[in-house]
Amino acid sequence: MKLMVLNGPNLNFLGIREKEIYGNKTYQDLENYLKDYASKNNFELLIKQTNYEGELIDYMQKGYLEKYDGIILNPGALTHYSYSLYDAILAVKPLKVIEVHLTDPTKREDFRKKSVIKDVCFKSIAGLGFESYKKAIDCFL
Repeated sequence: MKLMVLNGPNLNFLGIREKEIYGNKTYQDLENYLKDYASKNNFELLIKQTNYEGELIDYMQKGYLEKYDGIILNPGALTHYSYSLYDAILAVKPLKVIEVHLTDPTKREDFRKKSVIKDVCFKSIAGLGFESYKKAIDCFL
């Protein structure tokens, strides 16, 4: 099993930004959590974070070309307006992409309530903190 976890804008600032919303755990804590889960469950995991939309698309295409089994995508704020990500997800089918969020966007500001990529993703999981990623990974195991 070969999975890719892609994290979008500002996720590298976990533990720094809006602690009342995202908590004190850092991005490094998230990476360690995911690597530990991969090790315990015997699957290969590539984890990438970028603040650039096009780079997320490049990684998704790499996932397709290198025959990954799935992509877990936390696009951050790009969730709400990136039709480029929407098109990229369609382009890499049949590769399954699962949308994840640490918080529940439907319980936040109005602009966060709509995901423009949800309809082309295999599944969406939100509001469970780091556990959102684990549940997404479990969909592939």
